Amino acid sequence: MSGNCATLYFMCGKMAAGKSTHAKVLAQAKHAVLLVQDDLLAALYPGEILIIPDFVKYSARLREALTPHITALLKQGVSVVLDFPGNTRIQRQWFRALFEGANVEHELHFIDTPDELCKRQLKQRSAALPAGSAWTTDAEFEAITVYFQAPAEDENFRVVLHERR
Repeated sequence: MSGNCATLYFMCGKMAAGKSTHAKVLAQAKHAVLLVQDDLLAALYPGEILIIPDFVKYSARLREALTPHITALLKQGVSVVLDFPGNTRIQRQWFRALFEGANVEHELHFIDTPDELCKRQLKQRSAALPAGSAWTTDAEFEAITVYFQAPAEDENFRVVLHERR
């Protein structure tokens, strides 16, 4: 990589594994810019993300819009923490395009959390939400988790493993 000391940090872990909490702590520790997909989507598309295809459509638009800005930050030597899911090989391709395009280092933080703990944390996080809020039930957890793919060696990422038990 170049002499640029910027790093792209990104997350992998199941729903309610603790990715957002980890991303906030990491951004502070690394003095990095934190971009949070959920916050950006909520601001840009309030009330419009009701089903998984909505999420797929709007998150793709967001990634496309942010790509040149994230690349510019990295090229300027600013480290970036992305609280965006890197939970499938396809999702992780975007992160690779970012750090390779900016010629900077990267770290994939894999928050490895058992399903039971994720479901407990999902219930805690959802307790204050109105009944029927999206992405809050065990069934929704199961529906999303079906797509989860842990990082594999052949992807050649610098993985930082955080095992939660």
